[in-house]
Amino acid sequence: MSKVMLITGASRGIGAATARLAAAEGYALCLNFHHRQDAAQSLLDELKNAGVRAIAVAADVADEAQVARLFAAVDDEFGRLDVLVNNAGMLERQMRLDEMDAARLARVFAVNVTGSFLCASHAVKRMSTRYGGNGGAIINVSSIAAKLGAPNEYIDYAAAKGAVDSMTLGLAKEVAAEGIRVNAVRPGVIDTEIHASGGEPGRVERVKASVPMGRGGRAEEVAEAIVWLASDKASYTSGALLDVSGGR
Repeated sequence: MSKVMLITGASRGIGAATARLAAAEGYALCLNFHHRQDAAQSLLDELKNAGVRAIAVAADVADEAQVARLFAAVDDEFGRLDVLVNNAGMLERQMRLDEMDAARLARVFAVNVTGSFLCASHAVKRMSTRYGGNGGAIINVSSIAAKLGAPNEYIDYAAAKGAVDSMTLGLAKEVAAEGIRVNAVRPGVIDTEIHASGGEPGRVERVKASVPMGRGGRAEEVAEAIVWLASDKASYTSGALLDVSGGR
């Protein structure tokens, strides 16, 4: 049977690009989404029409019960899990730290941090040889913001992705002897819809001059790194933070 990849936040952007590339590499797919059922269904139809075995499952990764149902759906449909791509993430409107309130921080950390932890926990329980699994790979989608800090825009998002980086490093060491590799990609300025969520749809055009390569990246370029980290070609790579950021 094909290897099975679960991608959280798969309905758009980097998640959708990863799904298309993984499908081309022969993976069966579980596409997780939260709000964008229309986009997830469109992607699911596209994949199925191409002969890919795939399902789409609605779940808020910040909700423990919904995460449990998401992974149960993978169990029921495929009976195995080989790769988790912790891609679901969110940010809020650009502002300084001294303008942020606790409610905003709770929302940002719930999805970006708690969601990544919960999904990784469920993945380990299915992949780890400690639990009778056959091993696997976890790829966390972090952000170059964790290194740069995102001042005057998204310090909270940057801090959340910093937590994801720390989790990547710790978990990689924790489960290395149990057949699981854990890595992260840190995208830079990528041309996706997430910038509109921050209140500036044209942000890539504004900041591209700060990128040494002089342009924003494409979701497909990040997907290439994710799928490589998931593959046997990266068999000796674990605990890596791979920057896909145009040199930033």
